[in-house]
Amino acid sequence: MGLLLSCLGAHAGNFPRPASLEPAVQFWIKVYTEVSTSQGYLHDADNLAVIYERLEFEPYASSSQRLSAEKAAKARIGSALATIARGKRSNLSATEARVLAAWPEGTSARAFAAAAHNVRFQLGQSDRFREGLVRSGQWKPYIRQVLAAHELPQELEVLPHVESSFNPSAYSKVAAAGMWQFMPTTARDFMRVDHVVDERMDPFMATEGAARLLKRNYEITGTWPLALTAYNHGTGGMLRAAKYTGTKDIGVIAQRYRGPAFGFASRNFYPSFLAALEIDRHADRYFGALKLDAPTAYDTVIVRDFIAARALAQTAGISLEEMQRHNPALREPVWKGEKHIPAGYALRVPKAQVGRPLEQLVAAVPGNARFSYQKPDLTHRIRPGDSLSVIARRYGTSVSRLMALNGLRNHNIRAGRTLILPGNVTAEPALATRSVSVASSMPAEYVIRKGDSLWSIARRFQVSQQDLVAWNGISAKGYIKPGQKLKIASNG
Repeated sequence: MGLLLSCLGAHAGNFPRPASLEPAVQFWIKVYTEVSTSQGYLHDADNLAVIYERLEFEPYASSSQRLSAEKAAKARIGSALATIARGKRSNLSATEARVLAAWPEGTSARAFAAAAHNVRFQLGQSDRFREGLVRSGQWKPYIRQVLAAHELPQELEVLPHVESSFNPSAYSKVAAAGMWQFMPTTARDFMRVDHVVDERMDPFMATEGAARLLKRNYEITGTWPLALTAYNHGTGGMLRAAKYTGTKDIGVIAQRYRGPAFGFASRNFYPSFLAALEIDRHADRYFGALKLDAPTAYDTVIVRDFIAARALAQTAGISLEEMQRHNPALREPVWKGEKHIPAGYALRVPKAQVGRPLEQLVAAVPGNARFSYQKPDLTHRIRPGDSLSVIARRYGTSVSRLMALNGLRNHNIRAGRTLILPGNVTAEPALATRSVSVASSMPAEYVIRKGDSLWSIARRFQVSQQDLVAWNGISAKGYIKPGQKLKIASNG
């Protein structure tokens, strides 16, 4: 504990390490440093000081084989716990002896019986954490700048270790994306997320969004342990937890609160952050000497027109694939030529790969590859009896492409709703309709859609939030609602 507190310096009070959370912190240090993604721990889900055994997977085992091995091990340990709960203390099998030894002497039969139904498996992360430490060298300098600009504690820079191992391309099964693992709904409060641009995948924009989210969480909850846990569980959830327990002490909340959505991940979010902070600050003690990635020196320009990506890459003298690698927020339709790079987008290219300033290269793009509007969306209104596979066949595309374009997590669709289609479909064009996106026509008014924020609307139309506030006579912190009309140009 002393090692961590000594390294926090002036911000030590921001991130307390309650004694009640110490077993959880030590558990996550083990997960992050002692077992890889080909291993894992079988442990008690509530008392993380209780680790039964390390499970090793066979090399090249499939996900189904891993799951089978995990289930078998959990069943074996659960059976041993049930046997011990019935009073057996002699002639123990190897598993029974190991399980009994994992618990403190004097543990009651009732506790063992409950533990039989509380065996959990945690996959190791040591290889991912090590890779994240190396990758962090590229992103930490920028993250520190953003945190300082928002007057936030520098310790928050380690949060991507917990979220993604500093992987800008990370994508979870529940649709969280990017280095900061934003969910789409939350992200839209701070950045653009649609079928053309997903700024969650841009480490620069996502870092700015994460800083603003963390600051908002802190202003609402009042403590950094709660603000960090709210990153996973939501501010509303943390306020309910504090009210239920009558305290903002994260140690008490983690032990006593059992809200329906406050599961293992939420309860352990703050301890895993503390573990990541200690490892990051003493990386050589856990992983030896590491050579960290160096930050890439980028040339950045805000494009003022809608530009064909291929034409820009040719003018800049770099491959389309290389441009895509450094601009991950631009989605597949842009790189396939179905959409243009949108006006207002912050384009980045490594300085070492271009012979002159990027601004000059963008200005040199031929006029026939520059536009004042975006390519219109091609859409299909879902009819009774339609399915994704039927629609995909009708337009000569794939189900996976339709799901990606429309942000669908499953195959469920409803008649009457509209699907965005790939821009290159040719089958049955009479069934599809073209609709020019709002950003292309630049109207004087904009009808607010679900997920919009003042910040995202300002970016979309290349105006300032201050102007939007002034033109509409609203508060900068006021709420906006879907369906509400917003002026996006001055009356004068």
